[in-house]
Amino acid sequence: MRLIRPSFTLRRKTGARRTTSPALTAVALVSALVLTATGCDSGDDTRADGRPQASGIPGDTDGIGDGKIKIPDDIRRRLEEHGIDIDKWRNGAWKDWNKDDWLREAGDFINPIIKDLWNPERMRRAEDPNRSIDDNDLSGDQGVTDPTPVPVKAQPVSPPYRENAATAGKVFFDSPEGSMVCSATVVQDPAHPGKSNLVWTAGHCVHAGKKGGWYRNIAFVPAYNDAGRSADQLKNASREEVAPYGVWWGDWAQTSQQWIEQGGSTGGQGAPYDFAVLHVTPEKGGNGKSLEETVGGALPVDFNAPAVPKVDSVTATGYPAAAPYDGQRLYQCQDKPGRLSLNASDPTMYRIGCTMTGGSSGGGWVRTGPDGKPVLVSNTSIGPVTTGWLAGPRLGEVAKGVYDAISRKFAGQ
Repeated sequence: MRLIRPSFTLRRKTGARRTTSPALTAVALVSALVLTATGCDSGDDTRADGRPQASGIPGDTDGIGDGKIKIPDDIRRRLEEHGIDIDKWRNGAWKDWNKDDWLREAGDFINPIIKDLWNPERMRRAEDPNRSIDDNDLSGDQGVTDPTPVPVKAQPVSPPYRENAATAGKVFFDSPEGSMVCSATVVQDPAHPGKSNLVWTAGHCVHAGKKGGWYRNIAFVPAYNDAGRSADQLKNASREEVAPYGVWWGDWAQTSQQWIEQGGSTGGQGAPYDFAVLHVTPEKGGNGKSLEETVGGALPVDFNAPAVPKVDSVTATGYPAAAPYDGQRLYQCQDKPGRLSLNASDPTMYRIGCTMTGGSSGGGWVRTGPDGKPVLVSNTSIGPVTTGWLAGPRLGEVAKGVYDAISRKFAGQ
């Protein structure tokens, strides 16, 4: 089975990985630090005196335009506590993945913005880590696992995506294996009606699970490749063509404690809790508009959807990156979900027929709500090595705890 991770083969179809109290969910503090860089690997934006250029920090007006990196003392102390030298980080130190200090616990994630790091070429080349499990490993509680669904061929979304799938986009991040990619969805924020900066994706797209920590350089690109260009056409595309609404960096990330403690790169470990929420901020300051205002919409999240057999249809959306796809175009699958149980003690997951592959991980699953409007009910988490179906967690109390906590965090801002 594949994680459809940053692009995954349980696949955690993405790009990255018990019902308990929402208080056990994990949070990640991300610094508002903004650094500059020009290339894929390291920056070269220095002044004549050798100091790095900086665009300043929100709320730190003294640092804007004077070429210095200035951040609040408390955040600077946190960076220093983790052995992070700001100048070295900008110049590529973020690539030093030392397992002894790979940040993994609540409050440990630091995600400084590196301006222009995610350029068109780097985004185009981001991969889905192929991590798989054999279908024979699906030996869970077969009493609540429905027959394997018939594969449903993924259909391309008609461009422009900003009109036909306005809330969809891609999450990019760096892992020890390299640059990775997942799919994601803009969702509503109850603390900021009509002005949300929240993005829903899979847990394995922000955190490696029990054997790793938080990923680095996490950013969201809404309406990626809006015109639906081919991979060849994108080789010479401008950043505006690839990212029409800009690049939005995660300044806070939250996933379930279950994913952090149980999540694995193969098999279904932690899959029923494989969800995450990002709070994002524009890389280049934006025009004062929120992400929701910028893209023109955000989906509500249903944490009390009907039992799986009572859901008539769901539509999964994502950017599949593993063959036969190339990760550059947006696709959808629509099917009536069945049940998949990996462990009798964990919640039963949704499962649909779908040919999307790794890279679609984290993409939203949407149904029509009682009011006739679309609502998010799950996200792509895993699929079999051979493709043909996808599974996603059923969102309940733990997922609501993750969502509510990150909304409350930014309620007064």
